[in-house]
Amino acid sequence: MSSPSLMPDSPAAQNLAHILARIEATRKSALKPASSTTLVAISKTFGPESIRAVIAAGQRVFGENRVQEGKSKWPALRSEHPEIELHLVGPLQTNKAREAIALFDAIHSLDRPKLAEALRHEFERTGKRPLLFIQVNTGEEAQKGGVFPLGAPGFIDFCRETLRLPVYGLMCIPPVDQPPAPHFALLAKMAREHGLEGLSMGMSDDFETAIRFGATHVRIGTAIFGKRQ
Repeated sequence: MSSPSLMPDSPAAQNLAHILARIEATRKSALKPASSTTLVAISKTFGPESIRAVIAAGQRVFGENRVQEGKSKWPALRSEHPEIELHLVGPLQTNKAREAIALFDAIHSLDRPKLAEALRHEFERTGKRPLLFIQVNTGEEAQKGGVFPLGAPGFIDFCRETLRLPVYGLMCIPPVDQPPAPHFALLAKMAREHGLEGLSMGMSDDFETAIRFGATHVRIGTAIFGKRQ
């Protein structure tokens, strides 16, 4: 991961440099890190000026939680920086599948058959094929999206074998009141069993643990942008 050209007077740039250094240090000390770890800078609730400071610092992969918020910010920003890669990391309503496919390069929250079918329809209609991560609700939390672990193998097979969707990997958000390591270990084991390369796991408070378990994508917002409004 190359070091960006940073703006020393930007707090966000300093935060980004610090996070990138921690990612590299963790990768070097990890027994079996992924071949690469992509930092997805989560810019939800932050406006274009805050995002521009992080772009100026060299970051090119960003994530948003909602389709509508992404639509309000990113078309203009991407016209300025067409090389930017944009990920949807929050829940996706089926009726927003068309807009999501048009805007995002990766979707981390595929978690139910109806959404999978809507995405397949849009893939066939548009020819666009963003990276897909299946969200696994490793903590089986009722208020959180994601397929439960026992149902994950069948859903993975449905997406890949029946619908022929290009599933790249798995995603999880561990419960806030539990150690994240067992959840990351479970997700990594499931990915290995299904021959999936991608592991989207780890946020501001636990990304180093996620990297030690093989995370290919870490989703970090607060540690870069600061506290959300």
